[in-house]
Amino acid sequence: MNEKMSLLELNNRIRDALQGAFPETLWVVAEISEIKVNRTGHCYLELVEKDDVTDELTARARATIWSYTFRMLRPYFETTTGQPLAEGIKILVQVSVEYHPGYGLSLNIKDIDPTYTLGDLALRRREIIRRLEEAGVFHMNQELPLPLVPQRIAVISSATAAGYQDFTDQLENNAYGFRFEVRLFEAFMQGSEAVPSILDALDRIFHEEAAFDAVAILRGGGSQADLSCFDHFDLAFAVAQFPLPVITGIGHEKDETIVDLVAHTRQKTPTAVAEFFIAGVLRFSEQLEALEKAVAERSREILSAAGEEIEETTERLHTAFDRYTRLSEMSLRKAVQRLFSGSGRLLSREAQQLHQRQFRLPGRVQGILRRQEQLLENAGKELHHALRRTREKEKARILNLSVTLRRSVRHIVERNNTLLDNAEKSSRLLDPRNVLLRGFTISRQKGITIRSSAGIDPTAPLTTRFADGTTESKIIKTTRYDNQKTLLPGGDE
Repeated sequence: MNEKMSLLELNNRIRDALQGAFPETLWVVAEISEIKVNRTGHCYLELVEKDDVTDELTARARATIWSYTFRMLRPYFETTTGQPLAEGIKILVQVSVEYHPGYGLSLNIKDIDPTYTLGDLALRRREIIRRLEEAGVFHMNQELPLPLVPQRIAVISSATAAGYQDFTDQLENNAYGFRFEVRLFEAFMQGSEAVPSILDALDRIFHEEAAFDAVAILRGGGSQADLSCFDHFDLAFAVAQFPLPVITGIGHEKDETIVDLVAHTRQKTPTAVAEFFIAGVLRFSEQLEALEKAVAERSREILSAAGEEIEETTERLHTAFDRYTRLSEMSLRKAVQRLFSGSGRLLSREAQQLHQRQFRLPGRVQGILRRQEQLLENAGKELHHALRRTREKEKARILNLSVTLRRSVRHIVERNNTLLDNAEKSSRLLDPRNVLLRGFTISRQKGITIRSSAGIDPTAPLTTRFADGTTESKIIKTTRYDNQKTLLPGGDE
């Protein structure tokens, strides 16, 4: 039987063998999968290595950075890279291989090279941008139209963030008195929980999409190390495809995150985001004022022209009335003169006859006088009726002109209101979101929207956008209806 040994003896032999095999420190490349710092300041990590193609785990090891070393390495790494030591990043570290009989194998980290992590972060950033472009979503949010009056805003931020307070104060105290409807969807804006928290907020906003005009992602100031969550592929992918315009005000000026690049509009600070929305409403207000002035000016022109026409008509009426009155007066005078002249002659003859027949014909004289008086009275009534009919005709015409003017002004105002309503309806009908909700889709290939089967590359994948997401498909066959030509992948007919 072979010699027996205890587990401790075996572990001591393993320790001695490893110390002999690795007497000096080594530089090792690995990815951090877990990291914890205890209350004494010691940092405990789990380092892993994954297959570049399958992303499967191929190696794992425990590592330790003792507190006196961690106090020096941590600020050095974060100052150089602008990135905290966190899960998911790759590092190049100098380690000594240690084996403890009671705890097993462990790597003791002595030093770290932040330049390697900088290169890896830049490579990962370029890779994320490439994946977004290949998926055809990089510019999707930027292509969404911003509403004419963006007043209903969904905000993703922390309720206690100073940037969020600056944003709301700027909106509520704007110089123009505009009113905005702001609703906060709380989320963590840094750390390991930031990405799932922000994605959850976007999902909640999506289910109430019709209640908002735009989304604002606000953070405020902070170090570059705190902004790593905004370079995450899943978050950038969700923002790029979001059906509402996304405005970012993360609060950093030197570098843009990937979320900034795919968002509809990037502003430097939350205050600048508030000014952006205020400026949008101000532009619409100015357009309304300009339209109001144009309608008022046109109305004044119409009223002025109608007033001039009324004045000209009134002047013509006065002239005609004066002329008719003068002619009537002249005719009346002549009639009266003829009447008095005839009456005088008649009375003279009657007087002679009366003188001759003094008591024979008293009744006849009285009858003649009564007839003459009746003639005078009838002539006066006729003149009065003629004058009254003339005035009533002129009043009726002026009243008709006034009614016509009011109808013309009202028709112009109604027509302008109809044009505004039609423009708003057309805008809603042409909104890409409404088109997608009616069952239509948008197909893209290599980031380009497909409008004709003649422009399709049969060998390249096709990305199709629906109202609630996208699919990627492979082209099996393309049929063109102009000549019924069928293309197979590879260009064969």
